Amino acid sequence: MTTTQRLSRREWAAGIGSAFVLPQLAAAKDPIKVLLIDGQNNHAWAKTSPVLKQLLEDTKMFTVDVLTSPPKKGDFSTFKPEFSKYKVVVSNYNGDSWPADVNAAFEKFVKDGGGLVSYHAADNAFPEWVEFNKMIAIGGWGNRDEKAGPYYYMHDGKMVHDPKPGRAGNHGARLPFKVVVRDPKHPIMKGMPAEWMHAADELYSKLRGPGENVTVMGTAFSDVSNKGTGEDEPMLMTIPYGKGRVFHTTLGHDVEAMKCVGFIVTLQRGTEWAATGKVTQKLPTDFPTADKVSTRG
Repeated sequence: MTTTQRLSRREWAAGIGSAFVLPQLAAAKDPIKVLLIDGQNNHAWAKTSPVLKQLLEDTKMFTVDVLTSPPKKGDFSTFKPEFSKYKVVVSNYNGDSWPADVNAAFEKFVKDGGGLVSYHAADNAFPEWVEFNKMIAIGGWGNRDEKAGPYYYMHDGKMVHDPKPGRAGNHGARLPFKVVVRDPKHPIMKGMPAEWMHAADELYSKLRGPGENVTVMGTAFSDVSNKGTGEDEPMLMTIPYGKGRVFHTTLGHDVEAMKCVGFIVTLQRGTEWAATGKVTQKLPTDFPTADKVSTRG
């Protein structure tokens, strides 16, 4: 049985945290500029985008601009993201295809050294966009099948690339689950316990794609009793794309799941790494343990 760790009144008064806030830090001299793209999603992007923005800006390391796309089947003729103004793009987008010139500009941005953070259902987007699928390595839904690439999962500690036919994307009911750190030396994961409990969330499975150069940093067991696969599924990944860096997290279905300190820390560290290739943020004292979920708010 797992328990939930929360901040005490004494910790709160000492300034250790608030609803989604890390300890107050001095503002960076040159904050990392982030472009957060939303506007279409099968998830509640209008609720999760403000949280993503707050979580990043609470570190005092980032400034976040939000670009909201036209609605479904809307006019994209004026949708012209200025990618070159930013170090990293955070995608909270899953919807209509972007215009070809925007795709080309985004590919150039990442190839030339820009960062991408693919957040939760963003890996459902753009099933026909070959280069985007190389960036995220694996994705789900969107009519993806074996033509998109093999299933990726871990079995007995080894990655499996399973080419069998079938649709991509699956999850059961939202329940807490344990994340196993698979690359403890990576800057994003450094210092974390070998296993930590994540708050109730969608545990993605049956993701498939090209999987080129993907490093799986964290997995979770997809239990057959909850419509799962019986395998360890990728939750946290990094992928190089040209000179750029991609951090892919499947976590964070909704605002409640985003309160998990494990989600908060991996998002903040993953965004810094995607932007700079380094992580300077220390692991907070309220990070979850192998048997305790830790939340803020």
